[in-house]
Amino acid sequence: MTENGEDSPLHQSCEVAGKGDSVVSDSRLLATSSEDAKLCKEHNDALKFTAKKNTEGEIGPHQPRPPSLPRLSKSSKSSSVEETVRNRWLRNSQESLSDPAETGSSTDSLKDNQTAPAPGGLVLSGAATTKNDQDSNVRPRSAVTTGSPVFRDRGSSLSDYERRPPSQQSDPTDHRMRSTKVRLSPVQPTGPLPALEKSFASATLRAANRIDRDCLDYAMLAREKLGERLHRNLSDSRLLETMGSDSASVNSMRSTYSVLSPIRPQDVRNRSFLEGSLLGSGALLGAEELDRYFPDRRVGLYIATWNMQGEKGLPANLDDLLLPTDSEFAQDFYIIGVQEGCPDRREWETRLQETLGPYYVMLYAASHGVLYLTVFVRRDLIWFCSEVEHATVTTRIISQIKTKGAVGVAFTFFGTSFLFITSHFTSGDAKVYERILDYNKIVEALALPKGLPDTNPYRSTPSDVTTRFDQVFWFGDFNFRLSKDRVDVETIMNRTVNGDMGPLLEHDQLSKEMNDGSIFKGFQEAPIHFLPTYKLDIGCDIYDTTSKQRTPSYTDRILFRNRQADDIKVIKYTSCSGIKTSDHRPVIGVFQVKLRPGRDNIPLGAGQFDRGLYLEGIRRRITRELKRREAMKNHSSSTICTIS
Repeated sequence: MTENGEDSPLHQSCEVAGKGDSVVSDSRLLATSSEDAKLCKEHNDALKFTAKKNTEGEIGPHQPRPPSLPRLSKSSKSSSVEETVRNRWLRNSQESLSDPAETGSSTDSLKDNQTAPAPGGLVLSGAATTKNDQDSNVRPRSAVTTGSPVFRDRGSSLSDYERRPPSQQSDPTDHRMRSTKVRLSPVQPTGPLPALEKSFASATLRAANRIDRDCLDYAMLAREKLGERLHRNLSDSRLLETMGSDSASVNSMRSTYSVLSPIRPQDVRNRSFLEGSLLGSGALLGAEELDRYFPDRRVGLYIATWNMQGEKGLPANLDDLLLPTDSEFAQDFYIIGVQEGCPDRREWETRLQETLGPYYVMLYAASHGVLYLTVFVRRDLIWFCSEVEHATVTTRIISQIKTKGAVGVAFTFFGTSFLFITSHFTSGDAKVYERILDYNKIVEALALPKGLPDTNPYRSTPSDVTTRFDQVFWFGDFNFRLSKDRVDVETIMNRTVNGDMGPLLEHDQLSKEMNDGSIFKGFQEAPIHFLPTYKLDIGCDIYDTTSKQRTPSYTDRILFRNRQADDIKVIKYTSCSGIKTSDHRPVIGVFQVKLRPGRDNIPLGAGQFDRGLYLEGIRRRITRELKRREAMKNHSSSTICTIS
């Protein structure tokens, strides 16, 4: 820049405006009015006067040169030139912001692919600019650097060109290299902004509640059902029926069938997944949350008990045990009790995880010798489970021998406490009294609950652990037999029609003792419509062919007890005839259990589960699927060779 400032960008711009010429370059038009020409002439006169004073020695050689652009004065009274320049650029900024194509704030730079028309036909764009465009881009720098305090604080965001001294900013190569973005000073809107409609839903909100593509079948299913309420195991779409219509996020979620509901800031303030809220209305385990996940307030339980006979070899496939084909839906909890389990307990648990797949996680596992008890829960329900406790009891005279006894697992789900016990009683056809002693010892010695609060202490009995919980399930190999000769039992079995096992159960030792009240006080059992589960030859459906010729019996049972009548509804009670690796057939039961809301005064489990087991089970599941596909591919591409 020369001393008189004639080479400054502003002076070049003013010369063009004074001549009234218009320059068109790269589809850009810069037009200036006669008023702009007059303004630029006054500014040039001011620069010439400053240069003259400098040559006369009033400004020393080491004093900073005057800026090429007029600075805004700190005083309330500014020069007319500065006021006119600033007002002109403010008007341009306001009109640029009024462009509906601009969606950013006034403090943001213009988009490269957008244009903002200014008064007098001036067009700002992110494309290549002419020299006059570059000159005009320099004008607001004084406003940026000395105007609003917001921009003074953001000095680090200025480009390298803007941080240079004024004497180094007139290089024409720098104009081509610097960013073409225009920084606008912040302006307040001239009038009140229009109010948004209640039905307003932006693209951002719709995207925030959008679900994955693999869940789009929920929406298709809903359209097929023509408004029917979806089953809760598919999604939480039942919330869509009760949602309000005045929330943008709710409207967008209603349209995309999202499985997640919006979270209010107040809920985030008051809720903790470790302690939750002690208030009944806002509690994590309260009625509102319970109704969200279980509108009918019933949870599905799948219980299986199996005497594995200590075999090392496990069945090749456990789908028949846990996922029978005659069930319409999977359940929320899977509780598996094993007696005489395989030596490798970890391998057994991994096989269970592999079978149930990624929808379930192992909440807890406990053992007592060869007695294994494993609890799996759906992943999205793990937050509502308390810490899990377990206890064991041995019924052997020598406590070190842990082949007979019981293991119990207890936890609270929402406001309902659960107790699951699997046990193995004394064997022998005539040892009924010994089995009753085993039961009495277990109910007295099983030390549960430990840290969990009793949900109904007024109905609890210190001498009976089963009275301290709302819902109790006791299952295992109770070893009660049929008090009848084998020949007579086989004759009755051959006469059974349509699964009527009443004639057989008339000789059942357990049914007789329960009716007399000497064992399993307060417990119930679902009607039995399956054949005796003991004792069969391995690999077939033929009862004991050894020299002992044991009588077929119902040794494997599932019993339940509740505090309130009709809290437990039996859905299925049968045996699994597809598992034949043991002399016992597994027995399975499916139940719908009543839930009650609770308060967050219990130690929650905080979503803890066995992550290592989960990853190993999923890895095996994927490997098995890949092997199956490879086998099918090889089978389809194979050919039969004949030798003549």
